[in-house]
Amino acid sequence: MGTEWTDNRKNLMLFSGRAHPELAEQVAKELDTPVTAQTARDFANGEIFVRFDESVRGCDAFVLQSHPAPLNQHLMEQLIMIDALKRGSAKRITAILPFYPYARQDKKHRGREPISARLVADLLKTAGANRILTVDLHTDQIQGFFDGPVDHMRAQKLLTGYIAEHYPCEDMVVVSPDSGRVRVAEKWADSLGGTPLAFIHKTRDPLVPNQVVANRVVGDVRGKTCVLTDDMIDTGGTIAGAVKLLKQNGAGDVIVAATHGVLSAPAGERLAGCGAREVIVTNTLPIGEDKQFPQLTVLSIAPLLANTIRAVFDNGSVTSLFDGSA
Repeated sequence: MGTEWTDNRKNLMLFSGRAHPELAEQVAKELDTPVTAQTARDFANGEIFVRFDESVRGCDAFVLQSHPAPLNQHLMEQLIMIDALKRGSAKRITAILPFYPYARQDKKHRGREPISARLVADLLKTAGANRILTVDLHTDQIQGFFDGPVDHMRAQKLLTGYIAEHYPCEDMVVVSPDSGRVRVAEKWADSLGGTPLAFIHKTRDPLVPNQVVANRVVGDVRGKTCVLTDDMIDTGGTIAGAVKLLKQNGAGDVIVAATHGVLSAPAGERLAGCGAREVIVTNTLPIGEDKQFPQLTVLSIAPLLANTIRAVFDNGSVTSLFDGSA
């Protein structure tokens, strides 16, 4: 009687939704592994169908999906992919969300409001995700919404490395766009050699989305190269207003740096005309030609994602990837 032999070696498989295939290909190249072939299509009524073209049984699955507009469609596609992997007997499923959807809805500002960021975490868990990998959450507390490991990676080293390479750190000041992000700005200042800090005092109407009023600059920016940092740029109103305010207060060059370039209209027009010397973002979200403008620089987040995937797959330390910036 023959003895059946089973290959118990771990098998890493990378899967990609249709939102940002270019990023998936970059990650696959870094990992030296292909993006798993799949069939994905939309029915006439908007329903999504996904089927993987090869066996996923026993694999360590990493499901990468970015979440640009239409965000809900891309989120649903990722949930369906995770469900298909669970039903296909994948051993472990890691949901990779470079830009976490609904991250700005992380708490109730008033009565009868949802906490949608928690709902997204619950949906991922119900679909079958064992782990989440994401980059620069809007607030750290979102990590606690998911019942399982969350690898919260930071793009700070990528962005500050680029800035330090292209701009002299002398006479540089790191500027937080509001008082709530001063702690993050402190970490940026340390990464750039201990530069001074400033922040912009602003007011926001909770009833009006995407609109803020920048009031005044707190800190010395006169003649300085200002690095204005935030986690995301959506319509660009906050950042454009902050750049203009810094210029009015005597700032020299203003460099804008953010992880997530949502760049909803009219962000390109606002940022192109606000006076910033350069606007630096990563490709956690796809940035098409319609969102491009002369001052825009896009850095690839793929090496960070690939290194994290490799560490998770090998049961290594993810924290070590922060290199002291966590």
